[in-house]
Amino acid sequence: MRTKTARKIFPRFALLSVSVLTIFALTACNSTDQASTSNKKNTTNTSVAPQTGGTITVGLSQEPDTLDIQKTAMSTADEISNRLGNTLLTLDPKTNEIAPGLAESYQVSNDGKTITFKIRQGVTFHDGSPLTSKSFKETFDRMLNPATGAPLVSFLAGVKSVLTPDDQTLVVDLEQPSAPFLNNLTTGFLQPLSVSAINKDGANYGRNPVGVGPWKFEKWTTGQSVTLDRNNDYNWAPSFFANKGKAYPDKLVYKFITDPQTMLAALDSGSIDVLVNAAPKDAERYRKNDKFQVLDADQQGLGLFLEMNLDNELLKDKNVRTALNMAINKNAIIKAALNGEGTAAYGPLSSSIFGYDPNVKEYGIKYNKDEAIKLLESSGWSKNSQGIMEKNGKKLEFDLSVYSTQSQAAQIVQAMLKDIGVIINIKQMETATLIQKASKGEFDLSFLSYSYSDPDILYMLFHSSQIGGLNHIRVKNPELDALLEKGRTTTNAEERKQIYADAQKLIVENAYWVPIYSPKVFYIANKRVHDIKLQSTNILLNDSWVSK
Repeated sequence: MRTKTARKIFPRFALLSVSVLTIFALTACNSTDQASTSNKKNTTNTSVAPQTGGTITVGLSQEPDTLDIQKTAMSTADEISNRLGNTLLTLDPKTNEIAPGLAESYQVSNDGKTITFKIRQGVTFHDGSPLTSKSFKETFDRMLNPATGAPLVSFLAGVKSVLTPDDQTLVVDLEQPSAPFLNNLTTGFLQPLSVSAINKDGANYGRNPVGVGPWKFEKWTTGQSVTLDRNNDYNWAPSFFANKGKAYPDKLVYKFITDPQTMLAALDSGSIDVLVNAAPKDAERYRKNDKFQVLDADQQGLGLFLEMNLDNELLKDKNVRTALNMAINKNAIIKAALNGEGTAAYGPLSSSIFGYDPNVKEYGIKYNKDEAIKLLESSGWSKNSQGIMEKNGKKLEFDLSVYSTQSQAAQIVQAMLKDIGVIINIKQMETATLIQKASKGEFDLSFLSYSYSDPDILYMLFHSSQIGGLNHIRVKNPELDALLEKGRTTTNAEERKQIYADAQKLIVENAYWVPIYSPKVFYIANKRVHDIKLQSTNILLNDSWVSK
């Protein structure tokens, strides 16, 4: 067994991004693209010595469903849980290379099937229990247990066994070499959990989480906020942070504000310091305000796609699915909803993800309203006197499930589909409810987004084994399954590219989704908070402090 870097054994594709999916929303770590500060004059002053004390308050547009990180796929849950925990491996924000985390080192066998980790000593959970190799085994075993119902259990797909020869040694045996596995270990969804805390709190653990991170859970006020306290015992930060010990601020507060105007008012008044996922038009305005800094990054993944439930009899018709694709003008949505700050998507992967097929721009389904109408007519639909498509006395009508921040795009799509005679009823709901219903197949159409950095995301979203999880559309395509299985076990980069090119073409040809756009992600921060950094689309607060 030889010590290897991830690049040598498992080619370093782009990395996992925590905005899990808003679904995630599906959400862990990051990109080879560099995040940037939008305006040089808006960078914080780092020449002043950090001060201890104060509170950083972050505004989120969605409230998590739970903080039991194994039972959620929401990006907001991941955002908060990342402060509560650390991961086995991590990512250097400058190089985006895999780096030691809670594992001080690791070795990969020559056949790529066995990985041996040495766990850092002296790390403790917030409840005082020590972190050992057994902690990871218990964590992984719990996630792999079907009774847990972990929506992102595929992060551990292919794990054959987890052994703990001693307290500091963890051995993971894989069924086959896995290209994305080391990257998966950098995601907060696989952070170690305190089994003693889980056993103590039972079903209430998601409201009283325990981790090993720089922040400890204090309280959750439903509908309002989650408050975290500084972990004064913390001294095991990754080496690339300037601050290796406890956080500078006393508290970290997440406020949940669903209304965009209320969020901006909170930012202006100082009741929040950081706004996550700001609208492009708002980011442009705050660039001109010397009290704030604006940071932006290209999102890895799709900022918006339309899912279609294949269990719906009407959507089983490929002509109907293709017509919906043709009726949606992606560039018009980007201009109206994103202030032009986005790129039209024609397949399920964005151009920033390894394995993206640039040919998708040629074979992807293009906007063509007249052709969409012809396709529907070829399937026996015809417009009635009100201009609505009918067949055998039944109207072509669907419910579209969305959450609040997607309402503008939903209204635009509703109008576009009405132009071809399709009725769309917009059903706005909480994100957690939307994901829950989508996982159960209780929807016609839904808007979602994801942020991820490896093409293995397609396994989670399209493999038949993921029905009941993230395969919301409930597709069962043996040819596609075979490609996605091969893609996650092939470690040759060029071979893997071709596998995913074939998978993308198959997905597009079957019109399973309407991919709409890849956006930029914007963060607005009050300059009283210093040394906020972005790693792709994730904010890093380890070195951050507050001016008094």
